[in-house]
Amino acid sequence: MKKIEFSPPDITEKEISHVIDTLKSGWITTGNKVREFEQNISYICQTKKTKCMNSATSCLEMVLRILDIQEGDEVITTPYTYAATCNVIYHVGAKPVLVDIDENTLQMNYEKVFEAINKNTKVIIPVDLGGILCDYDKIFEILETKKGDFKPKNFLQEKIGRIVILADSSHSFGAYKQEKISGMLADFTVFSFHAVKNLTCAEGGAVTWNLNKNISDDEIYQKLSLFSLHGQSVDAYSKAKLKKWEYDILVPGFKCNMTDIHASIGLAQLERIEEIYKMRKKIVKIYNEVLCDQNLKIFQEDEKIDSSSCHLYIVNLVDKDENYRNKIMSSMSEKNIDTNIHYKPLPMFTVYKNKGFNIKNFPNAYKVYKNEITLPVHNLMNEEDAFYVADNLKKILNEKYC
Repeated sequence: MKKIEFSPPDITEKEISHVIDTLKSGWITTGNKVREFEQNISYICQTKKTKCMNSATSCLEMVLRILDIQEGDEVITTPYTYAATCNVIYHVGAKPVLVDIDENTLQMNYEKVFEAINKNTKVIIPVDLGGILCDYDKIFEILETKKGDFKPKNFLQEKIGRIVILADSSHSFGAYKQEKISGMLADFTVFSFHAVKNLTCAEGGAVTWNLNKNISDDEIYQKLSLFSLHGQSVDAYSKAKLKKWEYDILVPGFKCNMTDIHASIGLAQLERIEEIYKMRKKIVKIYNEVLCDQNLKIFQEDEKIDSSSCHLYIVNLVDKDENYRNKIMSSMSEKNIDTNIHYKPLPMFTVYKNKGFNIKNFPNAYKVYKNEITLPVHNLMNEEDAFYVADNLKKILNEKYC
C-alpha cells in the first residue's frame, strides 16, 4: 500500500552539495552564506534588508525586543495559531490579547481587533494561516483610525508613529496580494524555514521590514544583529575578515544566529523555488477538483491558489464534531495517509488556561477546530499521490459508518 507522509523534508542532491561545499569551506557558523541568503530573500520580497536567525520564533521575539515591548504593553494576536506566535509576547513580559477569528477566513475578526485596541496596544501580530495573506490594508485602515490614541514609549516607536504590524508569515513565503509579495505588506514580516515549511533550512527564520523613510534599514539590521548575538558589536565572521579580535557587548542579547550550514540548504532551495511552488499548486488544484462536491469548507479556494503559498490544505467537515473528525483521520491513517490539525486553539492548552483564557470566549476558533482536517501537501508527492489522498477522503466521507 502507498504511504503518504504529512510533510517530509524535500531535500535533493542540490541541497546536499551546497552543505558539503560549506563544510569544506572552513567556515560553518554565521558568515558569507547567511549574508547571501539574506540578500536573496530581500530581493524576492522587494525589501532593502533581511535578518536571518535560527527560527521564526526568535525573529518574532527580537522584533518585539528592538521595539522595547515590555510589561504594561499589550500585543493583539489570534488564538488560532501555533503557540510560538503568542509565547514570544510572554517572553518579553507583555500582555497577549487574543481576538476570535472569522470562521470563513481563519484570520482575526477585524472588527474585534478594532475593539481590542487601547492606549497600551503597541503591536498587532496577524497570522497568514496556510499561506493565505491577511487583509493588511484593512489592518492599516484600523490603525489609522486609532492613531491618535497611540502613545510611543521609545524612539523607534515614535518614528513609526502608530501601532506596529508584525506579520507572522511563517506559512506565506512567496505568497502575494494585489501584486505585493509577502514581506512588503507589514511593518515587519517573519518567515519560518523549519523542516516542514515550503522552503526549508532544516531550522531557521528570517525577518524583513518595510518602514517609513525616516527609519534607517541599516540601523534596524544592526539592532537585530546585536540582540540575536549576545549584544556583540562585531560578529566572528567580521572579526576574522578584519583580523582583529576586539569587540564590545552593547546589550544583554540572546543567541539566535543562523549558521552557514543552514543557509546553504536555503540557498539550494531558492534555486528550486519555482518547481516547489508549481507542484504544491498542482496538488491543491487536484484536491479542489476531487472534493468540490463534498460537504466540506475548503480554504485554499480556486481563485486563491495562484496568490497563496499553498503551505497547508485546510478543510472543515461541515456541521460535524470532534468525534466524527477523529474517525475520518483514523480511517485515512488506515489507508496509509497522514493528516494533521491546524490548529488546536491556544486557550485549549494548559498554559493558556492557567493564564486565564477560556475557549468559550473564542467560539469561532473552537467551531473551526472541532471539525478541521489538514491534508498533506509537499513536493515529494506527485499528481497520482494527490488523487490517491483526495479519492480516499471522498470514499471515506461517503461510507455509512461515518
